[in-house]
Amino acid sequence: MKIMTTFAAALIFFAVACNGDDKSNSSNVVEFKLPKPAYTGTPKNIPPGTTAEKPSGKPRAPWTAPAGVKNLALNKPVTASDKDPIIGKLEQVTDGDKEGSDGSWVELAPGLQWVQIDLGKASDIYGILLWHQHGDPRIYRDVVVQVADDADFINGVKTIFNNDQDNSAGLGVGKDREFFETYEGKLIDLTKSPAKGRYVRFYSKGNTSDDQNHYTEIEIYGM
Repeated sequence: MKIMTTFAAALIFFAVACNGDDKSNSSNVVEFKLPKPAYTGTPKNIPPGTTAEKPSGKPRAPWTAPAGVKNLALNKPVTASDKDPIIGKLEQVTDGDKEGSDGSWVELAPGLQWVQIDLGKASDIYGILLWHQHGDPRIYRDVVVQVADDADFINGVKTIFNNDQDNSAGLGVGKDREFFETYEGKLIDLTKSPAKGRYVRFYSKGNTSDDQNHYTEIEIYGM
């Protein structure tokens, strides 16, 4: 009887352990709250010298991530290379307003600029949703996203997205493609290789409509 009791207890422990593993490895579809489309249709022409593909006009496929993943960037502090934005305030980058209308974005000076989000602690990052100014189908140049352990980007720096094809930003030659701005935002999927860090920096260097740098909203999904 004692042997049977011990065996039964072992089975229960094994079942609980397996259930715990299943839960930790489970994935859920992440529901994005998207803004209203600021324009209709797809771009008629692709600007010369870009690697961007013409948008299909179809909704993006559902994105799955580990259970418990959430937007860590909401209302987190934002700093930037341009200390005095031309339009807007830096806190707009994480305030939850993603609309493509005037007043929803912050505008930085021409040239290579960046905005940086402090997540408050080192976090596992599984995906990023990025909106520049999406009032029209423009393409932002030299979009580079990096993660680091410190605010000065000296320790633990990792590049997780780079579409700078000629290293004009000085951060290395990128292999990612450029993209048109849409109301869906640019999804950077890191589920296959999550990044870990506290600070996330986003570079750009003008766009196909003007020389300015705009940021409407950034969502960083992790835990």
